[in-house]
Amino acid sequence: MTQLDQFLQRAEALLARVEAILPQAAAREPDWNAAVAFRWRGATAQRPGYLQAVGHISQIGLSDLHNIGPQKEQIDQNTRQFVEGRPANNVLLTGARGTGKSSLIKACLNQYADRGLRLIEVDKDDLHDLQDIVELVAARPERFIVFCDDLSFEEGEGGYKALKVALDGSIAAQSDNVLIYATSNRRHLMPERLSDNSTYTHTEDGDLHPGETVEEKISLSERFGLWVTFYPFKQDDFLEIVAHWLRHFGCNDAQIAEARADALRWALQRSSRSGRVAWQFARDYAGKAQR
Repeated sequence: MTQLDQFLQRAEALLARVEAILPQAAAREPDWNAAVAFRWRGATAQRPGYLQAVGHISQIGLSDLHNIGPQKEQIDQNTRQFVEGRPANNVLLTGARGTGKSSLIKACLNQYADRGLRLIEVDKDDLHDLQDIVELVAARPERFIVFCDDLSFEEGEGGYKALKVALDGSIAAQSDNVLIYATSNRRHLMPERLSDNSTYTHTEDGDLHPGETVEEKISLSERFGLWVTFYPFKQDDFLEIVAHWLRHFGCNDAQIAEARADALRWALQRSSRSGRVAWQFARDYAGKAQR
């Protein structure tokens, strides 16, 4: 190794040590008028994290979501309370895949965007930036839902602890204009193993108490004030959703009746009668019918 190479290596090491002790640049504010939805881009070595405006968002409405009436009512009520400045809860939406969890949150955004509701989508890997995001929007007049989609954790992931702190574990109070809405296929957000059962203990009076492993796994989901569970659709529910989307794509009643058998075969091939599968079938069928 030449003297020049040695010098460059030592210079790079020195710069890294200096950067580590320098204050981080503050996240820059976005153009709040550019969009109603934003995506958080996590910090890198070259720049701080920032909010990126989402120019084109899903136009799904609450009326497009069928056969999830109780869930829709709960989320709509909680969101309306939040938009109106009344007390509201952080929400965990769990259950079967493709049943409308994420779509319901997007529909609420479309319902209340003109009343000041905004949405910030945060990837699981960037959850450690939650406090920075809250500080960035805390003084804004809008109401912000921080949206974590398809959330689940493996043992030891850092985002798990960061989310716990953001929900209810920090010395700083959560901002009044921020709520966290998360969706997951797992009720407790972490994998549950058969070995966890061995940590339960019995008392003399017969009570059953979970051990530390189980307590840790359920402690995060318990910090959400509102739990909403979604269930797989029955066949008739699935066909009703198919019919709705076929009408949306311009099919008439005769075409909808004709499509029933094809829709059921489509669902059977995918081993799912979810709203997502119904929408995918409708797009395919309507597209072919319009030739």
